[in-house]
Amino acid sequence: MIKWNPDNWRNFPALQQPQYQNHQTLSNVETQLALLPPLVFAGEARALKHQLAEVTMGNAFLLQGGDCAESFAEFSAVNIRDTFKVLLQMAVVLTFAGSCPVVKVARMAGQFAKPRSSDTEIQGNLELPSYRGDIINAIEFTHTARTPDPARLIQAYNQAAATLNLLRAFAQGGFADLHKVHQWNQDFVKQSPLRERYEHLAHQIDQSLGFMEACGLDSAQVPQLRETSLYTSHEALLLNYEQALTRQDSLTGEWYDCSAHMLWIGDRTRQVDGAHVEFLRGVNNPVGIKVGPTISNDELVRLIQIINPANEPGRINIIARMGANQVEKRLPILVRTIQTEGLQVLWSCDPMHGNTIKTYTGYKTRKFSAILQEMKSFFNVHAAEGSYAGGVHFEMTGQDVTECMGGAHKITAEKLADRYHTFCDPRLNADQALELAFLIADILKQSRIKR
Repeated sequence: MIKWNPDNWRNFPALQQPQYQNHQTLSNVETQLALLPPLVFAGEARALKHQLAEVTMGNAFLLQGGDCAESFAEFSAVNIRDTFKVLLQMAVVLTFAGSCPVVKVARMAGQFAKPRSSDTEIQGNLELPSYRGDIINAIEFTHTARTPDPARLIQAYNQAAATLNLLRAFAQGGFADLHKVHQWNQDFVKQSPLRERYEHLAHQIDQSLGFMEACGLDSAQVPQLRETSLYTSHEALLLNYEQALTRQDSLTGEWYDCSAHMLWIGDRTRQVDGAHVEFLRGVNNPVGIKVGPTISNDELVRLIQIINPANEPGRINIIARMGANQVEKRLPILVRTIQTEGLQVLWSCDPMHGNTIKTYTGYKTRKFSAILQEMKSFFNVHAAEGSYAGGVHFEMTGQDVTECMGGAHKITAEKLADRYHTFCDPRLNADQALELAFLIADILKQSRIKR
């Protein structure tokens, strides 16, 4: 294998990349980005890899979630806070009810680019480039809006930096204090059928904290009670952006993509001889690999061996996104193959991307029942194969949206139009995400009893 450098990917086939019209402008933007401070630090990425190694060994659980695609228009402190709050709620449910340490990774501060099934979109007699996320072009259907603009990379960087600054403040500044579990309940969750169950859990946590304080252990002595660790992730899709933010660590000499703590390769860009695999094999961040029903056993093994030749635990997260009706057909043989090869991987479930449908009302949506079915099948397959189902990966938001059908509030096709705000794919709202957290916690608790 050739010696790795951050720009090696340019010599490989690169799918899902925009066609910029002014290459000199793009080059200038890349140079400017390369001079800006890193968004995350190598030591943080190493800390996440260590925690994911614990998940790989079956000692913890990965919760990964956030927006389908971050937008410039909806960027606000309130939206960041509310999504962070839902992740905290889910993590508390999984930790306490599931009796399991939870590693929290947000799809935030960089999830701007989206792969598309077609390079162009047709409306009426007009054909224009597809919308590929705000880091590349705008969603309005005009020639100017859909033309890829290199200046958007700088805007995405600035928004990611501001988002990270706020997330760090929330995580370390007291907002995550477990004494505030009741305060995390947002207004629309208070009206939820889950309210009673969540309040019962919060009361149990209050009792536990009271007992600890009576024993002399409060947040002054145990900072874990008032602080939390939250890492960021996104799909490493726009390689010009990723290369510009890649830095060589001064302590180890290793390369890290400092745009996020964890990156993943999408199901459309995981070619073993492609630019995305070539790029990510050389950075030392934890790497996710989205795996759909079309992947072969040999291809998956080869991908893992290319990206993780040292077979290091915590380096690889296989994110299965099969679709509810494909999991039990396709996943068992993949799990057996990885076990036979002795490869160290973390298995997580993305029950969102394989279950997207279009309703008669014209809205793209996902059924809560299908999401739940895929998730349950994922856990069942791993239990049957003697493997560890180590995590979940959700597209979700803290906003009270109506984008996925079903759940405790029974959102119907007719109700999707009420608050359908996504720029790309439908997301779980906070209530639906919390409902899934309780269901996952029950599964985790039962699996740990059996172990």
